[in-house]
Amino acid sequence: MTNLPVRMARWSARHPWRAIAGWFLFVALCLGAGVGVGSNPAASEDFRIGEAGRAEAMAAEGGLEQRPLERVLITAEPGTGRLDQAAADAAARDITERMRRLPEVRSVAAPVRSTDGTAVRVDVTMKGPELDGKKHVDPLRAQTDEVQADHPGLRIEETGSPSIGKGVEELRGSDLARTEMIALPVTLITLLIVFRSVAMATVPLLLALSSIAASIGLSMLASHAFPDAGIGTNVILLIGLAVGVDYTLFYLKREREERARSGGRLSSQALVELAAATSGRAVVVSGLAVAVSSATLYLADDVIFSSIATGAIVVTLVAVASSLTVLPALLAKLGARAERRAARKADRAARGGKPVRQKQPRTGTGRITAAMLRPTSKRPAATLAVAVLAMLALATPLLGLNLTDMGRETHPRDIPAMQTYDRLNQAFPELKSMHQVVVRAEPDRADEVTAALRELARRAKADPRLAGTAELRTSTDRRISLLELPVPHYVSSDVAQGSLETLRGNYVPATVGELPGTETAVTGDVARYADYPEHQKRKLPLIIGSLLLVTFAMTVWAFRSVVLGLVGIFLNLLSAGASLGLLVLVFQGSWAEGLLDFTSTGSIGSRVPLLLFVILFGLSMDYQVFVISRIREAALRGVPTRKAVLDGIAGSASVVTSAALVMVTVFASFVPLHIMEMKQMGFSLAVAVLLDAVVIRIMILPALMLLLGEKCWWPSRGMRRAQAHAPAAAEPLEKVG
Repeated sequence: MTNLPVRMARWSARHPWRAIAGWFLFVALCLGAGVGVGSNPAASEDFRIGEAGRAEAMAAEGGLEQRPLERVLITAEPGTGRLDQAAADAAARDITERMRRLPEVRSVAAPVRSTDGTAVRVDVTMKGPELDGKKHVDPLRAQTDEVQADHPGLRIEETGSPSIGKGVEELRGSDLARTEMIALPVTLITLLIVFRSVAMATVPLLLALSSIAASIGLSMLASHAFPDAGIGTNVILLIGLAVGVDYTLFYLKREREERARSGGRLSSQALVELAAATSGRAVVVSGLAVAVSSATLYLADDVIFSSIATGAIVVTLVAVASSLTVLPALLAKLGARAERRAARKADRAARGGKPVRQKQPRTGTGRITAAMLRPTSKRPAATLAVAVLAMLALATPLLGLNLTDMGRETHPRDIPAMQTYDRLNQAFPELKSMHQVVVRAEPDRADEVTAALRELARRAKADPRLAGTAELRTSTDRRISLLELPVPHYVSSDVAQGSLETLRGNYVPATVGELPGTETAVTGDVARYADYPEHQKRKLPLIIGSLLLVTFAMTVWAFRSVVLGLVGIFLNLLSAGASLGLLVLVFQGSWAEGLLDFTSTGSIGSRVPLLLFVILFGLSMDYQVFVISRIREAALRGVPTRKAVLDGIAGSASVVTSAALVMVTVFASFVPLHIMEMKQMGFSLAVAVLLDAVVIRIMILPALMLLLGEKCWWPSRGMRRAQAHAPAAAEPLEKVG
């Protein structure tokens, strides 16, 4: 026992108070350093993707980038009849004067009346970058509320990207708080059932929460290298609770098994070292697998995925560190307390003349797992065929996968700004979305560019898919020109997408595209919506290929087996495919809307499949490593492969099931959230972990290994030598279950 986990466990067990104090000092330092330095939020330029992003960069060169824009909508109070134009004009003047006095406001446009006369709007442009608007929108909303109080006969409300962004953040925060209120108690109850001890059940939760706290601080420091897109903390909570509890659970269960098996013959320190030599190594391999898998998200070339990768890597490595350092110390202290309690109990029994009942090790597995393993043991080929066909059937809906970016119109209507957004678009349909054509040219060609853009606007005006008045702007240095075309359709509609294709494929090439020496690109709401999923689709093969390579390499490194590396790839693809198929079946249709409280968009968020693949490939290595480690331990002792497989699956079933229940609970708690992509992500991960723990690890994996036999370990020489001396007899399943 000279490996790193054992050496760390030995030191911690011998110096428990130092290890415990050192860990909590580390957590405090990480959190303090993060708060002291602060985080580095992603800027607008970090989100630029594809042609739309290139156009935005060009516009920013000339100071024509999009600014945070709020719109104040003035309509008649519900039930009062038509809008009083005089009163509406007075309210518009009032809001204009108030907004112009605010330091956050850049400019206020003249009031605009809707064509049907039912509404008046006032556009307010804020100072600063587009993404910063939500941080400074409160003073504007306060002025709107005051104007509403001064004009009780009207309905005066405010919406815009800053208001909606702030509303989404507030809703996400309240949702996550509710999620924690669900996940933490359920996790604690699960651990109490597993350990039947308050102290032992509290340890995994305590370490997971302390790991999350340290990771939040470290992620704030890391954001200065990889800007935070605003979801880093969410990822840390999601992944941290799952892996933190899992790693501690693997370690604790092994220590308890060794304690029961030793019958009091080994000290707490020796038991901790035994657990470190087995489960400790599995935790290290699993943690590295999750971290390396998460790192493939950097290949997406997207600030959102980089932020997710950073959070996942940091919290996973911190969770591994807690399992290797402070956990052995806590186990040593708890073990010593248990030994003292046992000694006192023995003394009382001896004085009373009663025999001491020794707690026997718990062997075998539950009835359900035994029932699932029985057909696997007797007919592995048939079990494998049925289980794989069932998983492939679940994956079938994936053929109809429709990936889209979740546009603004998909946000929940629980947000007041979204309700105003709907009323604004009803009164002013031309505001639903827009195109922006950006042209870069030498200053002396500005007049030529302007003429070409006006010709483009003339052609667009005759297009029924476009409406409203086009706006042409030129930078002060005359190098950048921007033409904005209103689109009276939501970005997700086929009409809006079709107008983008025509603009890029016809109008632009026939006008400004014919000017030599100029650079042209199209951005806007519709282009952003279209370009982001296309970017993800192009990156998906690269990232999945990297994931497969990582899974293969980590498995071969851990078990010295090329065959098991290929098996790991196959199982992960099967699990991911089935969970994605179920996701498509549930969320692209409307049949489950009432059941899961959502309104179907007929699509899946473009980020969800990529995140599912990466997170699932990493987390499934937890079970893979833990289960196969058990099997390999027995096989290296000379136990025949068949018996090693059945004993290993049976011996690890309770731990895997408990760990899976914790993960499923954490992920499923995201399903009630209001944000569609988070709801889809929680559902897909919960389903994936459930399928992985039950179908993959209890049916497909053992069936495959039973059919492969000793070929599982190829080309490991050490395993061949161990198996050469193995007895030929196989253990019947009844001894296992």
